[in-house]
Amino acid sequence: MNLSSIFSQQFFYENGGFMITILVILIIGIVAKWRLFAKCNQPGYAAFIPGYDIICTLRIVGRPISHFVFFLIPVVQIIFGFILLVDLAKSFGKTSLLDHVMVILFNVLYVLNLGLAYNEEYQGPVYGVSGAELKERSAHLA
Repeated sequence: MNLSSIFSQQFFYENGGFMITILVILIIGIVAKWRLFAKCNQPGYAAFIPGYDIICTLRIVGRPISHFVFFLIPVVQIIFGFILLVDLAKSFGKTSLLDHVMVILFNVLYVLNLGLAYNEEYQGPVYGVSGAELKERSAHLA
């Protein structure tokens, strides 16, 4: 498959539904990040800027900005992305194994829930924080 066949009218005609689905998921993801960033006192417009959104997410979970380098390494970026999502869930007091699996499998919808739900509160950065302290934070807010 060459580049001219990808951008042909036939390609869009045959794959239009798939492309619309991807576009809808992308829009939902951007709205989810925007609301999440606003809830965590980060600039909402960062959801529109590739790279800067990762830096804001690193700030939310308390990781150093230098960890952005992990997103530049091809296979490591996937693994580190999952780790960052789990840390994001922990930042909202979600410490169970089920929550960690849910944030990895349904990340766009899970982040949308964290951003839009009124009962979900940002509890602070979690990088370098012990498990006992995370449990104490959750118990204190409940």
